[in-house]
Amino acid sequence: MIGTLLCYVLLPAARLLQALRDAFFTYRKNVLLAKSPSTQIEGVFAATTGGSVPEEQEALLQQWLEEGVGNLPASESVPAVRKASVTLTSDWLEGSELLMTSLSDLNTSPEVTQCADQQHSELNALASSELQDHAVAELARLPSEETVTVAGSAPWAAVVPQTAGCAGINVEVLNDDPAVLAWSLACDAETVPPVLPAQPIQDAVPFYPVPTEVPYHEILWRDWEDLSVQPCVLEQVSKNTPLFEFRVMSYNILAQDLVEQGLDLYVHCHPDILSWNYRLPNLLQEIQHWDPDVLCLQEVQENHYWEQLEPTFKEMGFACFYKRRTGTKTDGCAVCYKHSRFQLISLSPIEYFRPGLDVLNRDNVGLVLLLQPVLPEGLGLKAVSPLCVANTHVLFNPRRGDIKLAQVALLLAEIDKIARTAEGSYYPVILCGDLNSVPDSPLYKFIRNGELSYHGMPAWKVSGQEDFSQQLYSRKLLAPLWPSSLGVTDKCQYVTLCQPKKLGRREYSRDFLLQFRFCDVACERPPQLVLLEGVTDAKPVASAREHSAVTAVPKRRNSLSFLDKQCSGVIQHGLNLTSVYSHFLPQRGRPEVTTMPMGLGATVDYIFYSAEPVESKAGRRLYKDGALKLLGRLSLLSEDVLLMANGLPNPFCSSDHLCLLASFGLEISSL
Repeated sequence: MIGTLLCYVLLPAARLLQALRDAFFTYRKNVLLAKSPSTQIEGVFAATTGGSVPEEQEALLQQWLEEGVGNLPASESVPAVRKASVTLTSDWLEGSELLMTSLSDLNTSPEVTQCADQQHSELNALASSELQDHAVAELARLPSEETVTVAGSAPWAAVVPQTAGCAGINVEVLNDDPAVLAWSLACDAETVPPVLPAQPIQDAVPFYPVPTEVPYHEILWRDWEDLSVQPCVLEQVSKNTPLFEFRVMSYNILAQDLVEQGLDLYVHCHPDILSWNYRLPNLLQEIQHWDPDVLCLQEVQENHYWEQLEPTFKEMGFACFYKRRTGTKTDGCAVCYKHSRFQLISLSPIEYFRPGLDVLNRDNVGLVLLLQPVLPEGLGLKAVSPLCVANTHVLFNPRRGDIKLAQVALLLAEIDKIARTAEGSYYPVILCGDLNSVPDSPLYKFIRNGELSYHGMPAWKVSGQEDFSQQLYSRKLLAPLWPSSLGVTDKCQYVTLCQPKKLGRREYSRDFLLQFRFCDVACERPPQLVLLEGVTDAKPVASAREHSAVTAVPKRRNSLSFLDKQCSGVIQHGLNLTSVYSHFLPQRGRPEVTTMPMGLGATVDYIFYSAEPVESKAGRRLYKDGALKLLGRLSLLSEDVLLMANGLPNPFCSSDHLCLLASFGLEISSL
């Protein structure tokens, strides 16, 4: 930069002003390219400069070299311009400032003091005139968030938020304010400025580049919503009942194999921000920033889990469990919990694939854990209920709602088995996952309201992802949705665990009953017993075969009534689950968004938790907090906000989903 300015003083004033404009334009363009890798930046700058292209600027620079380089000292040769570069900075960190803000800094530069007296006087003369005013104005227009790397000034060098190897990554929280999301990592190793070529893409989704004056963390600002002021929580506090507080995060982190298999979905992203070496540090620092006690992840690539994620999570104090999708799939689900806060009671991995069943022929999986909270020392004789945590990733295919329902039914049956107490009630349940269904879809209503009448429903309608009503033929759901051989009832319970018990009867062993077969009471005829031939007499008239046929009639009727119930086309569950999020942003008047495929925002990720039903209005069940209380949540964003940040993923959010985060409290009772 300094060498360039020294070269400018040898040129006429008019040409000098134009040269300054072009030079600062080039700097500003490089700064923006370093900040936003959008492929449309090149076109934006071409329009703002009146069509100036790099070839013309290179020719102008060569002309300057021929005219003025001979009059400069060797130490001030113009090729120093090529040494001035803008690297990827420590990425939109709040509070970073441009170090060189005026031409007055140049007067104290070591390179300037080495100039000849004549050149130095000419520079001061120009700096004191309109040239200085114009240059200061141009410098002031540079983005205030960026740091410029100047040759010979090592302290000004910026850092690339990428690492060559992520096994030994050092993750640190860069900002104490939980509302400021700044995940970029500073690497101690020497970095090489990456080349970010412009790659115009035809027929791309119309994303919008981020304005240079607005950092990513301000656009994607997510507020923490404190819900502890709710009446039920305040009542709990007024009773001086302590709560075991903990945080739960659900996050689809986007498996790298799926990125490479579907690059058409990410045409709006620069290739550099899609690399795993770029995304992993961002994801890890985001997780550590919010510091959850329970972490439910989806789309976790198997080799990345064992080689990088699990070792890092263990260093962060997590105990981790992983279940890969069946078949040839390379990703799966993971559940991690802080071993200082919870102890494992039981673990149940779930495979939804069932050979020979069309309704369960996909490779999705889930995990169900029963955890015991660890109370801090000094509370005395206190106890807290176990907690059931479930995590899953349901099939994406919008046309196969029948498979989605069957997978959710299997998951709910497993939760019913794990969370059921000896008295028949349930421990508190938290269900996380990517359900690939939108709010108020039939599948969502089934989980929240506990009942769904599905018979005759088009399969595409179950998830609400897309509208296929114009198709001539569409698959319809018929009852029963799954065969009885699956061993799951229409109440989403395992048959072996829900056999009806006859009231008023006690169970005794056969050996115990045989002891009384010849006792006096058994051999005496009750005096009030009416003598009916063939019924109460000692010599039955009917043969054994006829007698067995008569006694089998009520059993057959019971079987028929059971089949009628199975074929009613209604499925139910009794877990009483409600959503952490309301799926609407009242302050913006827009729906919440958790993902943004091809530029269209949608909510498909959820955290459900146990609550107490109050009443039902228009088929919608209303809840209030019970033993498990919702204390807070991390707000979501709307579609228009994500469009301003060039969609998902972007340099700030390294997944195509937003993370979900909620804070809960479990009642602590006295023994």
